[in-house]
Amino acid sequence: MIDVLKCACKYKIMTEDLKFSDEKVEVLGKELKKRIDKKFQRSFFIREVDCGSCNACEVEINALNNPYYNLERFGISFVASPKFADALMITGALTKNMYDALMNVYEITPNPKYIIAVGDCTKDGGDFKDSYAVCNGIFDKLPVDIYIPGCPPEPVDIISGLLKLLQKI
Repeated sequence: MIDVLKCACKYKIMTEDLKFSDEKVEVLGKELKKRIDKKFQRSFFIREVDCGSCNACEVEINALNNPYYNLERFGISFVASPKFADALMITGALTKNMYDALMNVYEITPNPKYIIAVGDCTKDGGDFKDSYAVCNGIFDKLPVDIYIPGCPPEPVDIISGLLKLLQKI
């Protein structure tokens, strides 16, 4: 431990200051905020539902809430209950165990409800396609409003997809 402290005192601070340089996020975010204020006059609430994924898409969705992207400053919030959601964000290949749960969540979500399919697995099952435990994608089970491709899609792609959904509404 003493060696580590000596080494730390010997050298200057090696980290860099955080500089937000992603102009695309700022531009997309301002447009998102403008459309949310116009159409919803409040925040846009999303309930994220994992239907059986490898969790790569969830990691990217969680990144939207970190200080770098901070999606809530643009008026988008993730909620714990589908009763308060404006949209369902679905990830993963739909497993047979999650089919009934997803249908229940869909029914509970108030109208008008929007379905956002995130990741390649939601389209056709991805790597899990034709498995004995998977119903493959959700496109033939629910009316998908917007599909965000990728394995996994980057946070900027998800933000772009949300903007496309709000433009479509």
